[in-house]
Amino acid sequence: MSQLHRESYDMLVLAWQSQDISGPKLVHWVRDRLPKNLPILFISSRFDEDKIVESLMMGIDDYMIKPIRRSELIARVQVLLRRAYPAKNSNEQIAFGDYVFETEAHRLTRAGKEIETTQKEFDLALLFFRNLGRPLSRACILEAVWPRNFKISSRSMDTHVAKVRSKLQLRPENGYQITPIYNFGYRLEQLFRGDAEA
Repeated sequence: MSQLHRESYDMLVLAWQSQDISGPKLVHWVRDRLPKNLPILFISSRFDEDKIVESLMMGIDDYMIKPIRRSELIARVQVLLRRAYPAKNSNEQIAFGDYVFETEAHRLTRAGKEIETTQKEFDLALLFFRNLGRPLSRACILEAVWPRNFKISSRSMDTHVAKVRSKLQLRPENGYQITPIYNFGYRLEQLFRGDAEA
């Protein structure tokens, strides 16, 4: 639960029963606090039809009974991810106020005017907007924007963030600001009129 507060996840695979909290209680907590399209797959050591039905009604998307077959697990994960994030498989325009992202064309506009960005700047900006208001750790940003085998310095990441802030004009007077979080990462915040004036 602490990690879910701090990091961003594409999907959750949960055990029915863990040492600290039961799976159904954790699902209830997740559905109250995290994006509704976050897919959840339950893994249980036994089949209890009543509990499975209860959990499906509560918000899990699928379940598997042990022993788990690797190929089936991969297939179920892929199906849930395709269903939860259809925009990642198309050039659908994703709009956040005046900002419009075209994922396949990697084109970004603000109020109809194109903003020239590099691939990394585009990916970084989209990551911030998709997690608006949520703190993103440096590790999360690194994993989402840069390949695993790509080494990038902390200073280089800060430079990319600064360029995104400048090119997209993410300033309080425009309703947004990127806030650095000491020893952690960054958060993109949406400001309303009273916030900007303060």
